[in-house]
Order: sequence, then structure tokens, then C-alpha cells
Amino acid sequence: MTTRSPTPGAGLTIACPERGGVAVQWVAGALTARGAARRIGRGALGACVFGRTLAKKKCMKMDPAGCVVDVVLRALAAVGRAFGAGRLAGVVAAMGFAAAGHAQIMPERLYNGINRPLIVTIVAPEADEPMLAIRLMRRDAAAASGWVVVAESAASAGRADLASLFPILWTRSAPVLMYAQLFSAGEAIGPPVVLQPMLTPERAALMIERAAASPDGGPARVIPQITQDAAQGRPMFESEQIRLRRLAGQAAADREVVYTGIRAYVDRHLVFDTTLGEIEIMLRPDAAPNTAYTMLHLSAGGFYEGVVFHRIVPRSSTGHPFVIQAGDPSSSGSGGPGFMIDLEPSSLPHAFGVVSMARSGDPDSGGSQFFICLSQAGTQRLDGRYTAFGQAVRGADVIAAIAATPVDAAGRAADAPLIRTVRVIDAPPAGLGPRPLAEPGAAPVER
Repeated sequence: MTTRSPTPGAGLTIACPERGGVAVQWVAGALTARGAARRIGRGALGACVFGRTLAKKKCMKMDPAGCVVDVVLRALAAVGRAFGAGRLAGVVAAMGFAAAGHAQIMPERLYNGINRPLIVTIVAPEADEPMLAIRLMRRDAAAASGWVVVAESAASAGRADLASLFPILWTRSAPVLMYAQLFSAGEAIGPPVVLQPMLTPERAALMIERAAASPDGGPARVIPQITQDAAQGRPMFESEQIRLRRLAGQAAADREVVYTGIRAYVDRHLVFDTTLGEIEIMLRPDAAPNTAYTMLHLSAGGFYEGVVFHRIVPRSSTGHPFVIQAGDPSSSGSGGPGFMIDLEPSSLPHAFGVVSMARSGDPDSGGSQFFICLSQAGTQRLDGRYTAFGQAVRGADVIAAIAATPVDAAGRAADAPLIRTVRVIDAPPAGLGPRPLAEPGAAPVER
């Protein structure tokens, strides 16, 4: 490993001679002391580790700038752990790295057990530090901005414990998914961090509703019964089963829900680069957290590269625009990632541009296949039956072009549109960024 102290206005080069190493140039006009360069060389996990990490990262060929930012932020988190917040601020300033566009909160761990510290590293311009704050926010369709602030705390660059800043994370009686957003002088900066409570999932089963005579001679009551007939039954979640049984006068115990901690990660958008153009997807973990995270995991791992839209249904049996579907590397319509995920309740209605998880007749047979809705009229009947987990914010013309691809009676195209790559990029700050796509001819969609 070699380090070089630049002259004023030059950059800092950290190079690795080993195989797989890379040289990275940071603009650091303020860096003049050799000591600062030595601190970076020792503290940021070592330049050679940094180089090998980048070389191994798949995102380098999809989003090099974002990949470098992600690895550097993780290195800075290590600096903060090793040397403290003061040294971290000095390194950040010396590197000239934390421009406003790269200010953000970086969780130290993905999984954080309940009643334990939830450590993050806050990276922000030094000039903003006296004005920094973190707000816990959640989506609320009834709010004018689509967001509400749950709590707020002053913050400073370096390591911080969100659990100490916000005791509500562990003490709230009914945990909900929230976002931790960094602010400077009242302005949101950088992507938010998703704080997903890890809760006992609500399961669904295929059910049919049987009418049963009331014991008091009143109107017949509906009792749910399990069925294996996907054509006759519909997925019914435990809470609805309990409600119907109680209405029928049957005993039904409450669901046991255990809260074990928080999954914390930086919020991301997915950019699908297809042969017909790009579609940008805003994930909605607030609506369906486990399904959204599965999609993020598969996309970041390169699962969708070279996968075609194997099913294109421009019109449903009712004549309304329906769906375009992808996510099967075999193109057979039956392939997946080698695992299945459970059907998840979603608060997001199916409408134009909404992304939802495909499945077979078994409610818990989702995996990697997804579909993009072409109209609300054609897909609203899917609400409650499929898990909607994202919304397109860019690429309406591309969605329309894919839907217009000539297909046979089975919805298969001879020359199927292809997903070249999926770029995983930082989401915009909470409350900012593009709105979900509106259905052609309809009013704009709220955030």
C-alpha cells in the first residue's frame, strides 16, 4: 500500500499493488498535512482492503460512483469506531468527501436486536454540523406532503446511537416502519435509513367463506374454512380469519406478535435498464417490508441481469390494460431464485406503475417474479391477493413500449424485451424526489 500527501488543491491517491486493487482519487484541496494522509491510510480499513472490496463489488460495473460512495461510507464508519467522532470529522474534512450530495446516515449493522444500541455513522459537511438533526418519519397518505414527523433529535457528524436518541424505537407499543432522515438547517439531505421492525409475520391461507346458521335464529353467519382449491378460495390473513370467526360467535385467540429488533438499511431505488429504456422503481418497505427487501437483495445481487419480460398481457379479460411480468431467468414462467417468500399484507393498491410480487396458486409461492401494473381498472382486483411493494417513478413510456410488444395468445413475445442490468441507487431524501407515475390521462399520484 502506498499513500501520498497532496499539495493544496491536489488529490489523495491510495493505491494497492496487490491483485484486485484499485487506485482511488479523492479531491481534497484542504488536505495539506502528511499526518492527515497517514491517518487515512491507517484508519479507513486500509487502502488495500478498500481496493479489494471495490474490485469484488458487482455494483462497480453498474453504478461505480454509488459503489465507491457506499464502500467509503463503510470505511468511515470503521474510522469512527476506531478513533471516535472527532477524528472521523477530521478525516471526512480532509478527504473533502462529504459534499451535500453524499451526506447521509449509514447503519453499522443490518440487524439490531431489541433493547440494544442501534449504531449509525453520520456523514455530513463540516459547515452543516451545528445545524444537523435527525427526524424519525413515516409515510402518511393523509398528510399534505405524504409524510409525518414522529420525533426529532439534534445530531452531529460521527457515530451515534439511534436507540438512545429515540427511545421510542424500543418502547412503542405498536412498532411501525419508520425512516431516519438527516436534516441540515431544516432541509432534508441524503437518503433516509429504513427502520423496519422485525415482527412475527402475519400468515395467509387459502380460504372459502361458508354460511352457517345463527344459533339464535338470526341471519346466517360467515365462517372461513381452509381450502386447497386456488380457483375457489382466496388468500385470507390471520387477522381477517379471527375477525370472521368472532363475528360468527366462535372463540378465536389474538395473534401473538413478538418484536425482536430492527432491520436498518439505506433506502434505495432500482433502475431497470431494459432494451427499450429505463424504468426507475421506488421501493415501498412501509407497505410490504419483507417483499421490498427481497427485491432489493435480488437486484443488488445481479439476479435480474439478462432476464426477459416473459409474460406481457396488454389487456385483461375485461378489456382493461393488465400487466407486464419478468423475474424468471429460465423464461419458462415457473422459475425463481431457489427460495419462496410468504404472501405479505400490503397497504399499496394495485394501479398503473405499481410493482407487485407474482406467485402461483399457493399464497406463499412468491420469489423473484414481479409484474408492473398497466391500469388500476385492470389490476385493482389483485388487492389483498398479491403483494404490491413498489411504484415506478420514471419510465412510463418504457412500460407502454413493453406492453405494446407483439405477443402470442399466451402473452409471450418472439423478441421479448430484456433487462440488461439493475442499478441500485440512493433514494432521494424523504418527501423529495419524483412522484409515482400517474396512469396516462389521470391526475398526478401523491407521494
